[in-house]
Amino acid sequence: MNKLGLLLLAVFLNATVFAGNGEWKSLFNGKNLDGWKIHGTEKWYVEDGLLICESGPDAEYGYLSTEKFYDDFELEVEFLQEADGNSGVFFRSTFEGTKVSGWQVEVAPPNHDTGGIYESYGRGWLVQIPDEKEDILKMGEWNKLKIRAEGGHVTTWLNGQQMVDINDEKIAEGKGSIALQIHSGGGIKVKWRNLNVREL
Repeated sequence: MNKLGLLLLAVFLNATVFAGNGEWKSLFNGKNLDGWKIHGTEKWYVEDGLLICESGPDAEYGYLSTEKFYDDFELEVEFLQEADGNSGVFFRSTFEGTKVSGWQVEVAPPNHDTGGIYESYGRGWLVQIPDEKEDILKMGEWNKLKIRAEGGHVTTWLNGQQMVDINDEKIAEGKGSIALQIHSGGGIKVKWRNLNVREL
């Protein structure tokens, strides 16, 4: 293939990848919680360039939500669980205090459906992960979670492997923030990094 052919191919491939998609943007600046809102009394702080959530003395539910709403998007985050590690990534979610309306992609200890989708204060589990996928989570190591939400179609991946893929009419109607969770019960600590979103 000559140089012109290679150039045209490169232009085509680039257009195919990026057509209709926004650019990847970081949700976390590595310095502070600008662009986020805390719900509840649990601890959210920045240390060594990492976003950290940790149970506080009340040991209740806590959330950190984006000030901006995201409808159709792809989100990539990395997390490292310490202690209990029971957390989650919410999408299209709104808050009244620490009562959340929306959907959670589970982040939990081993054998507790990390990557599954749960509807808080609603229908509960929409889809849990198959038992044979429970070994994809690496407790005590960095894990990469990806979420794609477009209309009512939601797909999740953990460490590059697809976990769930669903279509849901109620999700399609949802509006709200992306948020991180601390589960109630105390003893929870999770570190986060590389939180990047691309609007579709």
